[in-house]
Amino acid sequence: MTVRFPKHLKPIEPQGKRLLQQERQHATFDANDLMYHIYGKEYIERRDRILRILENDPTLGDKSHRYYNGRAIRFKKSLAAAKRFAELQRIHHWNDEDFAVAESLFDEASAFRLHRSMFMPTIANQGTEEQKKIYLEPALKYEIIGCYAQTEASYLTTTPSLLGHGSNVRGLETTATYQPETETFVLNSPTLTSSKWWIGGLGAAANHAIVMARLISLGNDYGPHPFIVQIRNLENHEPLKGITVGDIGPKFGFNTVDNGFILFDHVHIPHISMLARYSRIDRKTGEYITPPNSKLAYGTMVFVRANIVLESCLVLARAATVAIRYSAIRVQGSDTSNPKKLTDADGTVKTIETPVLDYTMQQYRLFPIIAQAYACHFTGQQMHRMYNENQEKMAQGDFSYLADLHASSSGLKSLTTTLAVSAIEECRRACGGHGYSLFSGLGHFYQDYLPKATWEGDNYLLTQQTARYLIKTMRSVRAGKINSSFSAQYLAEYISSPQARCPFVHIDNLNNPESLLNAFKFRSAFLIDKVVYALDTEKMSWNDMLIEIYRISRAHCQLLLVSNFILAAFDKSDSLKPGIAHALQQVAILFCISTLEQESADFLTCGYLSPEQVLMIKRHLVCILKSIRPNAVALVDAFGLPDYMLNSALGENDGYVYEKMTAMAELEPLNQAKVVDGYEDFIRPLIHNGKHNWRIGKDGVARL
Repeated sequence: MTVRFPKHLKPIEPQGKRLLQQERQHATFDANDLMYHIYGKEYIERRDRILRILENDPTLGDKSHRYYNGRAIRFKKSLAAAKRFAELQRIHHWNDEDFAVAESLFDEASAFRLHRSMFMPTIANQGTEEQKKIYLEPALKYEIIGCYAQTEASYLTTTPSLLGHGSNVRGLETTATYQPETETFVLNSPTLTSSKWWIGGLGAAANHAIVMARLISLGNDYGPHPFIVQIRNLENHEPLKGITVGDIGPKFGFNTVDNGFILFDHVHIPHISMLARYSRIDRKTGEYITPPNSKLAYGTMVFVRANIVLESCLVLARAATVAIRYSAIRVQGSDTSNPKKLTDADGTVKTIETPVLDYTMQQYRLFPIIAQAYACHFTGQQMHRMYNENQEKMAQGDFSYLADLHASSSGLKSLTTTLAVSAIEECRRACGGHGYSLFSGLGHFYQDYLPKATWEGDNYLLTQQTARYLIKTMRSVRAGKINSSFSAQYLAEYISSPQARCPFVHIDNLNNPESLLNAFKFRSAFLIDKVVYALDTEKMSWNDMLIEIYRISRAHCQLLLVSNFILAAFDKSDSLKPGIAHALQQVAILFCISTLEQESADFLTCGYLSPEQVLMIKRHLVCILKSIRPNAVALVDAFGLPDYMLNSALGENDGYVYEKMTAMAELEPLNQAKVVDGYEDFIRPLIHNGKHNWRIGKDGVARL
C-alpha cells in the first residue's frame, strides 16, 4: 500500500502562495515588462509554444523519475527522450533556435547532445561540400549518430578529452598517418594514455565520431586535425574491427550522457574522412595543403564560449529563483526591530514570523547572484553581437578584431562558469535543510553543471590565453601602438594617469556608474602592468607568475561584465520604462559594489581605494541590499523560468512548497509498499532474535 499524506492537513499560515503574492505586490515594477525587455516578444512566444508541447507530451511531460531512479534507468529514458525530440523536430518543423529552447526547458542532457552541438556543426563549419553531402545530410536525419572525440586544436583550448593529455594537446598521441598507395589514413592509439576519454555520446549511442588526431604524411607531423570515423556497425551497432570503445562509467553527475572512451588499432579510413575545408592532403601525393589562415578556427570557439556565458546567466537565474522564492516563504524567528506584517484579504494586519529573505545575511548571500545573472545576460548578448561583427570582418579578410574577442571569450568562459558553480551551491545552502533534498531541484542541477568548469577549456588554464593577449596589448600600448579595442583603450588611460585615485568622498558617489567603471579599469590595468614589469624587467618565469596571471584575467573579465551591465542598465535611449530602468540600475550598482567588496584586496593593493573608502563601500552594500529587497522576487520572476524547467518543490511559481514536497515524497519507491522490501530478511530476524521483555499483541503493538 502506497504511503499517502493526510489530505485534510494544510501548511501553517501564512502559506507560501500568500507570501509570494505579497512580495509581488510590493515590487516597484512589473516582472513581465522586464522579462519582455530581457528576451523580446519573439523568444517568449517561442518558449511558451514549445513549453505547451513538452508539458503535454507522454514521453517528455513527466520528469518525476529523475529523483528516484539509478543511472541505467535514467539513461534508457534519456534515449527515449532523445528519440522523441528528433520526432518532434520533424513534426513541428523546429529550427535550431526552437530545438535549443526545447532542450533548455527539458533540462536533461542526452546521448544525442553532442551529435547536435558538436558533430554536425563541425562538419558544417570545417567540411567540404562533398563531405557535407556524405555525412551532414544523413546526420540531420539521424541516419547516423555522431559525437566529437576531441582534444581541441593545440593553441585554442584545453579540453580534457584524453586520459593522459587534457591540457597538453600538443602531446596528443593518437595519430592519423596517410598512405598514398592505399589513399587511406591509418588511425592508431599507440599507448594506453592515448585513449580518447570523456567523449559525450560515445559510450553507447554514437556510430560515428569526429576524431582529433595528429596528422602525419610523408614523414611530417602537422599536428591535430579532425577526421570523420565510423566506429560502429550500422546494422547491429557492434564496434568495427580494430576499435575498442565503451562507457567510462558513473560520474559525479551528467549520468544521462554516455561519456565514453575509444582506442584505434591501425584502423584504415578513406581519404574523404579528413575534414578539408581549411587544410587537406593531396590524395595522390600525400602533400599537405595549408589552411588559408590559421586563425579561422577561432571563430567557432568564440561562438561556443559566448553561448556558455549566456548559459551561465540561465544557471545563475535558475538557482537564484529557487532560493529567493523559498526564502520569501520560509519564515524563522522574529525581527523585533522590524516586525513582519501581513495584510489579510479582509484588511486585517497581523504580525508574522520573519521570512528569512528579510535577514541581511540572506540578502548578502543571494542578491549578488541575481546581479551576476543579469550581468551575464547582457554580456552574453554583447558577445554574440561582437561575434557576428567579427564574422563579417573575417569574411572580408579582416582578422584585427579576432584576438581581442577570443581572449575575452576565454576569460569570460572561465569566470562565468566559476560564478555559476559557486552560486548553485550557495543557493542550495541558503535553502537550509530542504536544499539538501533532490526535490529542491538544485542537487542534480549542480552535479550536471559542474563539467562546464573544465570542458571547452579548464577554468584556470583558459585564463592564460586571456592574460597573454592583455600582456601583449600592454606592451604594444607602452610602445605607442594603440588600437580601437576596449582593452587597448583602458590600458592607454591607465598609462596616461598611473597615479589616479578613486574620487569617492561621499557614499552617494558609489551610485555613479562611471566612477565605478573607472575603478575596475584602473585595477585591471594596474595588475596587467605589474605582471608585464615582473616578466620583462625582473625576468620572472611564466610559471612563477601564474597566480597573478589568473588574477589579471579575472579582473579584466569582471571589468567586461561591469561595463556591459552598466551600458545596458544606464541606456540613454527611451527604450526602458522608468520602473524597469531604475530596478536594473540598482542591480547594476549592486553587481559593481558586491564585486568590488569581494575583490577589495586588489583595489587596495593598486592604491586606487583607501581603507576608509573600502569601509564606505561595505556600508553602502547593506544599503543597496535593502533597496533591492522589495523587488527580489520580481527580479527572479522576470527570468520567466517555468515550473516545468525548475522541477523544484522549493521554487514553484505559486509557492506550494510543502504540498509539493509531500507529493514528491509519496512517489519515493520505498513508500510504495506498506512494509519495506528486505524487512523479512534483515530487520525481522534482528528484532525477534533471542529473549526480550516485550509482549506483542494481536494489534502488533509492543508492551512491557
